[in-house]
Amino acid sequence: MPKPPLTVDCPTCGAPVEWSEASPNRPFCSDRCKLIDLGAWAAEEHAIPGNDLEDDLFSEDMPRRDH
Repeated sequence: MPKPPLTVDCPTCGAPVEWSEASPNRPFCSDRCKLIDLGAWAAEEHAIPGNDLEDDLFSEDMPRRDH
């Protein structure tokens, strides 16, 4: 008996997405949801947690970034 395909939730809208070649936008359900997520990263609505470290090599030559 074949195993049922792995299903994940679309990170943008929560719709179920089959994790297989049949879903070329995985883990997203559609190209639209993929672009919405990309836009959120570009608008800095998402970020990877960590320390905001400046490059020590030339950081004294550049104005400080406040973000």
